Amino acid sequence: MRVLSRIDVLARFGKALADPTRAAILMELRTGPGFPADLAGNIGVSRQVLSNHLACLRDCGLVRAEPEKRRVRYELSNPRLAHALDDLLGTILTVDPLCACQEPGCGQDKNSVTPAQPTTVKDRS
Repeated sequence: MRVLSRIDVLARFGKALADPTRAAILMELRTGPGFPADLAGNIGVSRQVLSNHLACLRDCGLVRAEPEKRRVRYELSNPRLAHALDDLLGTILTVDPLCACQEPGCGQDKNSVTPAQPTTVKDRS
């Protein structure tokens, strides 16, 4: 097992949050453990898509799989992650609607709000 630097840890956390599906999974798991079928239904993705994102989150060290009888239960790898997500949501309440990133597939809607109006981030849970 390799010990990560603080920068590596933050980069992994950022990678996890960079995708809306992975962010939705983390938001679901912050309130407690979940099973893949339930998570997929709550988030609105197929089980295959969910499986791919859960693998990424496991590789990032943010979630763990726990066998439970014939099923696998997923949970945050550390309960402090739930608090970190809540703190992050409480800190970042507004965002500039004009995304300045250079990502070609960025999902930020650049035309829905004028620059003078901040957009409030709503908790979907």
